[in-house]
Amino acid sequence: MTGASMFTERAGGPARKPESLLELIMRFSPAALAMSLVLATVSSASFGQSADVEIKARSVAYMERGEAAQKKGDLELATDFYETALAVDPRNGSAFIALAQIARVQKLPGKAIRFYREALILDPNNLDALAGQGEALVQRGAVEKAKINLSRIETLCRTRCAQTTQLASVIQASEKTPVLSAQAVTPKPKVGDEKSEEATPN
Repeated sequence: MTGASMFTERAGGPARKPESLLELIMRFSPAALAMSLVLATVSSASFGQSADVEIKARSVAYMERGEAAQKKGDLELATDFYETALAVDPRNGSAFIALAQIARVQKLPGKAIRFYREALILDPNNLDALAGQGEALVQRGAVEKAKINLSRIETLCRTRCAQTTQLASVIQASEKTPVLSAQAVTPKPKVGDEKSEEATPN
């Protein structure tokens, strides 16, 4: 199969409004959340690329193969394809976004933030990169920095866009999550522990 035929296979189907991460959290159990994030983000991996940049056909073809592997849950193979896509054409910002999404699924927000930063160097107005980086910042606990990303998206989107809703929902959910105090997380001594400590010779 040639590269040209590989990136025309996705024609057809009606457009679906993407679900926010908060909606996914409400619908799925924690055990299924990581996989749901994989499937929810892979469809947008090649979106958000600047229209002014014509990416090499071979790089786009490797992106398609990476998306297919990601949909199957094979993140290691998907990573290999995305990295190859970048090796073929370092201007492929969508590959950086895809790698960042995988890093988030793997609970590596710092790594994800760096990949999103690379995508934003190529296109500072990339809404997918701004929103994704904002979610990774929330995942890392940097909510105030995520709000800066949200403000930037709101400036770029004259009307409320999907990325605005998505990031705003994640920020709102994080602010509702109670922060445990040190006293709350310190385990209480079990009955009999005091006696066993007294009986232990010095």
